[in-house]
Amino acid sequence: MSNATRRAIFLDRDGTLNLDTGYARRAGRPGRRLPGAPEALARFKAAGRLLVVVSNQSGIARGMFGPAELHALERWVDGQLAPLGAAPDAWYHCPHLPEISGPCDCRKPAPGLLLRAARDLGIDLTASWMIGDRTRDARVGLAAGCRAVLRSGWGEREAAEARESVPEVPTVPDLAAACVYILAREA
Repeated sequence: MSNATRRAIFLDRDGTLNLDTGYARRAGRPGRRLPGAPEALARFKAAGRLLVVVSNQSGIARGMFGPAELHALERWVDGQLAPLGAAPDAWYHCPHLPEISGPCDCRKPAPGLLLRAARDLGIDLTASWMIGDRTRDARVGLAAGCRAVLRSGWGEREAAEARESVPEVPTVPDLAAACVYILAREA
């Protein structure tokens, strides 16, 4: 039996916290934050949730950037969000791409990143949520034992795919709506 008691909000990075513009890898140029994201993060933190970013970063396997550049970007984002009370508590990423680096257990939708974060941070996965913008984000949350919410905002084709492949996962328009949805269910 686990003695994990902390509740977390797991977040995809690109498309959930910031506009997905491709391989964001440089401090100062991570892509534009999505409207309402910092306020939602601050609200989750004020409600006592850990914020854990979990992200596939195949640009590392592709040789587009290295771990040091990725960590510098994460520290830059932390610095931007900290004054707002919205900095993530931890960042986890998968640097792999199966065609290049072989299979792994951490590339979403595999649950390795969430399971590792739960061990490292004492997180109760059954009391935690995964928020992302793709079906794989919902699947990783469910595979790890979390509940999940999808941020829509992509095209109708992807929204229809999400409704079909993970019908038990609600879709909301943005991170602010996800925050309202989750906190209302935990009151």
